[in-house]
Amino acid sequence: MVIGTQAFYLSLPGCGSLKEKRMVVKSLKDRIRHRFNVSVAETGSQDVWARAELTIAAVASDRGRADALLDRVDRFIEGDGRVLVSRVHRELL
Repeated sequence: MVIGTQAFYLSLPGCGSLKEKRMVVKSLKDRIRHRFNVSVAETGSQDVWARAELTIAAVASDRGRADALLDRVDRFIEGDGRVLVSRVHRELL
């Protein structure tokens, strides 16, 4: 069993308030949860309207499957036009 985590440090250029940011982040988290069956949490920058930090956690049977799943989540977030990924940190345990 492998546990994979990946933190995404995001820029939210279209958001002008915390309310707008929360709508974008909540929508993104819900879509990731439902599409990939992973855990998602906003783990930083909660009070900054122009940035967000999302962390994904997934459990897989082996390292290759965990890597592939996190790669798919990565592509999904990169393809969302509302956010820009500034940095990513991945760990496999």
